Amino acid sequence: MDEEAQAAAARLVRRLKDGYTITIAESCTGGLLSSTLTDIAGASKWFNQSWVTYSYDAKIRELNVDPKTLEKRGAVSAEVAIQMAQGALTRANADIAISITGIAGPSNDGTSKKVGYVYVGIASKTWAIAEATQIGGNRQENKEGFVHFALLTAIRHWDQAMELAEKNLQDEIKQREEEARVKALEEIARNQRAAAAAQETAWQSQSWADRNAGSKDDNLGTDVDWDKDSANE
Repeated sequence: MDEEAQAAAARLVRRLKDGYTITIAESCTGGLLSSTLTDIAGASKWFNQSWVTYSYDAKIRELNVDPKTLEKRGAVSAEVAIQMAQGALTRANADIAISITGIAGPSNDGTSKKVGYVYVGIASKTWAIAEATQIGGNRQENKEGFVHFALLTAIRHWDQAMELAEKNLQDEIKQREEEARVKALEEIARNQRAAAAAQETAWQSQSWADRNAGSKDDNLGTDVDWDKDSANE
């Protein structure tokens, strides 16, 4: 494996060391991607397991690839690449999966796709995607090129997913802060209304008490006048 691919593998592994795990599903590369990753020391901490599913039957049995998809699209297709990655992800219970399915050469085995054509599938528990490229070379060069392309594709989509997750987290934090602010304002408004209502009730109670007090004094005065008149008679 060339130095650029090894460097790409190291870059991907640095992203996994935060506690993530990876699994691999390969066809035409025959385990070369798994070998490249496990050449890095400490692989047991982040590498679960991998599959080399060369035949249709192996893809169906081991990775739960839909037979109808294989018949309709062929093994070298975006749909199969995604299903291979998703099948490996589920079986290994990993955080991310990479699949490779392509035509390494020297012939294309009668298919309409050219030698050097490959699909790479990337899947996580929340998203999945496939990308294709064309590489020109002999069988070994194509296999190594496929692995390098898979590593770079995984890194790019991993970084995009992490950026999106961070953005979603920040948006969620802002939303919660806004909800808390609105609730606080509503609470202040309720308290102000309650205080105003209490003040109004106190004023009404005092007014009622004053009126009642005045009526009582008038009655007392009348009673006194009445008693005086009675005395004169």
